[in-house]
Amino acid sequence: MDHARAHNRQKRGAGVETISLNEAVMIGQQTAAEIVALDEALRRLAAHDPSKSNIIELLSFGGLTYEEAAAALKISPATVHRELRMAKAWLHRELTQGSPSA
Repeated sequence: MDHARAHNRQKRGAGVETISLNEAVMIGQQTAAEIVALDEALRRLAAHDPSKSNIIELLSFGGLTYEEAAAALKISPATVHRELRMAKAWLHRELTQGSPSA
């Protein structure tokens, strides 16, 4: 996250650090800005609805299945699915409402 923020702030060619081709492919300037925007949206989601944020973290970053996330949160897999759909819709709105193409 810190790398994405720092990379996003840099001017073209000014103070750019040398990175491997693999890293460059993974995190380009546009991607870095998107990662920062997603991180900020996830933080807003956590403040707005911690349970939805937990579900996103467990499934997307923790690699858990719906069943494993449901067991960890002591809710049903159907609730995980429903909450995930609502969280994705919330994040989509957050990420697109301020974009120039929206």
